[in-house]
Amino acid sequence: MTRPSWRADPDEIAAIVAARHADPFALLGLHETAEGFVIRCFAPGAQTIAAATPEGRVIATLERVHPDGFFEALTALGARAPYRLSAANGAAQWSFADPYAFPPVLGAMDDYLLVEGEHQKLYERLGAHVVTHDAAQGVNFAVWAPNAQRVSVVGDFNQWDGRRAQMRKRVDSGVWEIFIPGVGPGAPYKFEIVGRHGNLLPLKADPFGFEAELRPSTASVVASNAPYEWGDEIHMRERAKYDPRRAPMSVYEVHLPSWRKAEGWRFLSYDELADQLVPYVADLGFTHIELLPVNEHPLDASWGYQPIGLFAPTRRHGDSNGFKRFVDRAHQAGLGVILDWVPAHFPTDEHGLAQFDGGPLYEHSDPRRGFHPDWNTAIYDFGRREVSNFLIASALYWLDRFHIDGLRVDAVASMLYLDYSRKEGEWAPNPDGSNDNRDAVRFLQRFNELVYGLYPGVVTIAEESTSWGGVTRPTNAGGLGFGFKWNMGWMNDTLRYMSADPVYRKWRHNELTFGLLYAFAENFVLPLSHDEVVHGKGSIIAKMPGDDWLRFAGTRAYYGFMWGHPGKKLLFMGQEFGQTSEWDFARQLEWWLLDHAPHRGLRDFLRDLNRVYRRHEALHARDCESEGFEWIVVDDAESSVFAFIRYGADRARPVVVVSNFTPVSRVAYRLGLPRAGRWREILNSDAEIYGGSGQGNLGAVVARAEVGGAFPACAEIQIPPLATLFFEFESDGLQ
Repeated sequence: MTRPSWRADPDEIAAIVAARHADPFALLGLHETAEGFVIRCFAPGAQTIAAATPEGRVIATLERVHPDGFFEALTALGARAPYRLSAANGAAQWSFADPYAFPPVLGAMDDYLLVEGEHQKLYERLGAHVVTHDAAQGVNFAVWAPNAQRVSVVGDFNQWDGRRAQMRKRVDSGVWEIFIPGVGPGAPYKFEIVGRHGNLLPLKADPFGFEAELRPSTASVVASNAPYEWGDEIHMRERAKYDPRRAPMSVYEVHLPSWRKAEGWRFLSYDELADQLVPYVADLGFTHIELLPVNEHPLDASWGYQPIGLFAPTRRHGDSNGFKRFVDRAHQAGLGVILDWVPAHFPTDEHGLAQFDGGPLYEHSDPRRGFHPDWNTAIYDFGRREVSNFLIASALYWLDRFHIDGLRVDAVASMLYLDYSRKEGEWAPNPDGSNDNRDAVRFLQRFNELVYGLYPGVVTIAEESTSWGGVTRPTNAGGLGFGFKWNMGWMNDTLRYMSADPVYRKWRHNELTFGLLYAFAENFVLPLSHDEVVHGKGSIIAKMPGDDWLRFAGTRAYYGFMWGHPGKKLLFMGQEFGQTSEWDFARQLEWWLLDHAPHRGLRDFLRDLNRVYRRHEALHARDCESEGFEWIVVDDAESSVFAFIRYGADRARPVVVVSNFTPVSRVAYRLGLPRAGRWREILNSDAEIYGGSGQGNLGAVVARAEVGGAFPACAEIQIPPLATLFFEFESDGLQ
């Protein structure tokens, strides 16, 4: 018997059943034939299927033509019309809208912009989006996998069966998509991919997953699209007028899982962190909270620096709306939020981006450029426009959807050099023999151009540990375009100095002065970060020599010198109260230490230090300009004394900072000053309320109009042992 032309070809049916059909939408769903409109569907487990209009009129009873569940029937329809399918077997009945009855959600412009690398809101198109499509509620799934032979979305909604939701390939871009009616927020899902060589890959999480399961589970989760009602209008309005180089920036760096634990040693939720962390940081006078990566990551011990989900806040603390509430509360408390963001590399966990469609896709295909030997991770192919677009979309997503105020880019140095951490023969130079990664340079420049162009007031910060020139220079002048760079040289030099016994510091004097030779070459942040209090390095206070009194005094003096020094400030959690043990990601901070006066004193000094720093323009307005700094005492190595002036915009109210890094009080120390008159002592790290000896200058000193070195006035001051003092010019009179 001749097979009617409307009947599906048996080979095509077999391909659908085996999930190897090149274009399932060309076979399944509603199709017009010479004999009329035919409906075909694949429904494993069904014994009977009927198709009906939305009003309930039956238009076809489908015939099962393959025992695994392939059905088809010629309908009575005279034109295309919506329909639903009703299925039954001996145990159950169910109805569903056919995913193959729906046209694509994405359009040609999405393909074009992705291929060109210019889709600034790619996160609005790829991933899983709850939408109403052709009057049906459901989720549109879309994923980029250009070399795959087949991609299916799997989840509880289809029994994790990759045959049931084989996706449509958009050949112009390599994006696969399918709209599945009836799926809603909270549904876990992954992608089942047949790779370029025909092999079935491990299930993959969604690269654009906006929610994720809590580890050790690894599925992506459909996020709600319900709008969030923000309460940070004032913050966002003021941020748009903000010039971060001229404003105070004092950053409290936090690893959320180990800042504090909840009862039962569980992670605090984002709402609990908003209740506890936000007021704590605001009370201490910081301007910003910087979070170690909150992107979803499988391994706690990576601290978030090996992220799997560049669009998903970690489920350890709750869902994405919980994280929005945390940011919102921070903004309402006057705090900006900076995220650590990791575009330098990614882990090779099988459910992640590695070998995503059966070969190198997100990673560079040359292992000399696509694999990181230090961290055993993959390196992005920054020169591939779709990959660059993916990364930049991630950055813009956090700024757009979560109102984030800054991104600190991790491990920038590893991106910039082709030979980073590689031996001879392990890297391939540019054609001219140079070692700069030009693809990465262009990527970073484009990233910064878009961030600053689209989100005024947001800052980008580079962790760049070499002397690469122009990290914070504008891109139109050949720079990378970052707003700030971590000053790793200053950090290393000053910690070496402070770790030395005071008796030897006079021979290391240049370790505190050398930083001023390059302090204005970039816009710097002075970082005492998590990296300095882990892996055997000890906490900040543990680095200080001597007994407890000397260690606390030295720490206060050091923080005073740091807050007076040009550059924005960053301090890792726990160091504000003198955590004695080095940081352990698996535990909470040693909060019990605040039962002891020296630790409370250090915390209180840090609070007052932030207060003085924020209130006095001279201490922050010219952080990035040499006009804002002048040495008074630079060469008194014998006494280990340093003194300098900080100026504001109009130089009218300068602040003088004096540090003594020996445990010997300097009495009647002759100090040159830029102006005769009364100089008020606005902060003294040796005050008794902080645990010091209580020495000082009774609140003020008077400078006489006589030459003091290179200055027209001078005063005799007392510099307490291991102390930093701040003086503000108050008046020309002697009262």
